[in-house]
Amino acid sequence: MRLELHRVKVRDIQWGEATEVRQGTLYVNREEALKAVEDSRLPLMELDIARPGESVRIIPVKDCIEPRVKLTEGKGYFPGFCAPVQPVGSGATLVLDGAAVVTCGPIVGFQEGFIDMSGPGGEYTPFSRTFNLVLTASPVEGLDRHQHEEALRTAGLKLAVWLAQSCSEAKADEITLFEKGTASEEGQKHPGLPAILYVCMCITQGLLHDTYVYGTDLKPSLPTLLHPNEVLDGAVVSGNCVSSCDKNTSYHHVNNPVVRALYARHGKDLNFLGVIPAVESTVMDGKLRSAAMNVRLGRELGADGVVISEEGYGNPDTDLCLNARFFEQAGIKTVVISDEAAGTDGASQSLADATPEMNAFISTGNVNEMIEVPPMDKVIGDPAAISLLSGGAAESLRPDGSMHVELQSVIGSTVEIGYSRVGCEWI
Repeated sequence: MRLELHRVKVRDIQWGEATEVRQGTLYVNREEALKAVEDSRLPLMELDIARPGESVRIIPVKDCIEPRVKLTEGKGYFPGFCAPVQPVGSGATLVLDGAAVVTCGPIVGFQEGFIDMSGPGGEYTPFSRTFNLVLTASPVEGLDRHQHEEALRTAGLKLAVWLAQSCSEAKADEITLFEKGTASEEGQKHPGLPAILYVCMCITQGLLHDTYVYGTDLKPSLPTLLHPNEVLDGAVVSGNCVSSCDKNTSYHHVNNPVVRALYARHGKDLNFLGVIPAVESTVMDGKLRSAAMNVRLGRELGADGVVISEEGYGNPDTDLCLNARFFEQAGIKTVVISDEAAGTDGASQSLADATPEMNAFISTGNVNEMIEVPPMDKVIGDPAAISLLSGGAAESLRPDGSMHVELQSVIGSTVEIGYSRVGCEWI
């Protein structure tokens, strides 16, 4: 499977008569962009621009999406949402590298977050360094929360695809190639290399805690194996209203650094088998079933080692422990990646569960660390929403617009796939 990412570098974003990229600037026709995402469930929509270094706060943020579109094998992107349900991971994809669509608006679930484009808050989120087109949408009165979430999620995806489609004639500044055969083919090519599997745990708990694979809620699914190219080409989409610090946004999935790091070493010092998007259940039997079947897949594939990243914290810590225990007991060496909820002083137990088999742990930070963020000249959204966010409270917002909050209220601050500015690798 061969995937080409045609990266068009975006170094600024401005309003314009036509939506296009010229000399590194993404120009957006505001009226046409709004028309592209019209939805009767969201009668009030606004678009704003937020650039790195500006005194801007975006709150509350639902999702961040990288603008992309297929250049071959049909148009559109995100199968099951903005493209037909068919395999992805091959052909050419246009990427507006450096740009992001950010969805914002009245709170859907209590676990959303904020982005500061500058200041100390901006130091903790990767989205302070992207050129953001912010879609703020308000629902019709009485709209069901699940319908609200679905409408806002779909609008963000449509806007991201529309942006990339409008710029599809732009010349790529860089083409990144990802090419790998099936697990059996690669095993024959690299018989002497350790076979490594990646288990990407995904929030799949209902109650607005969902992840989608090929347009379908992963929650009722049994574990399956994805080719790494499928992950890097839009097969996985976030539908989560979880603590913003460690939720994998749709932007994170297509830029998953664990996938990219294993891919970079494939054929050199390891054989990268593929990715299991693993269910995190709300019940113990579901957790046991998922962990057991993840290991079964690993054994069938002949895995020598596995990297496991968590999503969320609290009861998903049990899923993490079970995966680590079962893989280690099967003789498959295991490394886990997770953040910690160690209290504001860092002295509490970091996870809600523990197991002795979890003996190689990479931390992406303490979600409970307290930070002070100054007032911003412009706020997109509703600053009072901090009272409803995980890591925030009514007293978090001060009269001058500054806030005293836990790190977990900053979107992407401790994301457990490592695409953040906290941890052992800076991006």
